[in-house]
Amino acid sequence: MASAHLYEIQGLPHIFMKKLINPYLEKEGYNCFGCSPTNPIGLHLEFWEDGEDIVATWSPNVNYDGWVETLHGGIISTLIDEIANWVLSRRLQAAGVTTKLEVKFRRPVSTRDPQITLRGRMTGNVRNYYTVHVTLHDSQGRLCDEGDVTYCMFDQERSREMGFTACRTEEENGEQLTVNS
Repeated sequence: MASAHLYEIQGLPHIFMKKLINPYLEKEGYNCFGCSPTNPIGLHLEFWEDGEDIVATWSPNVNYDGWVETLHGGIISTLIDEIANWVLSRRLQAAGVTTKLEVKFRRPVSTRDPQITLRGRMTGNVRNYYTVHVTLHDSQGRLCDEGDVTYCMFDQERSREMGFTACRTEEENGEQLTVNS
């Protein structure tokens, strides 16, 4: 069995999680605003698997203000949409597109907050439409926002055409993966 790495999230005791490898790094033209590490104005998100959940942390700054020292709602929506995609890519080993995004803005997120935490989990599906619930907590552990995102997921052939091969953890890199739906 693969070992997990030790990561610290929002000041909680150490949690064992597995870091996900971005499956699009070698795809020509890949420049995702949410997760490309080379997009000069992107969010540069990275993702970890924690049981059934996918987790990401991010450090906002004033360049993402919607109002003075308040994170823009469009950035919050992007963060929620992005992690939802990674939940489904990992769980279903396929690519897809957003068909519906509902965000509930519960409390302002400060762009001075040193770190926010996103956590997403698949909550249901009908045919090839899958739903993910996402929460966003500030560095104090307070729930700030949450969202429900629906994706239309592609079959394996279409996913490969999009450049998706597999969403692996660092420990699984190079292993053959099967779909767990």
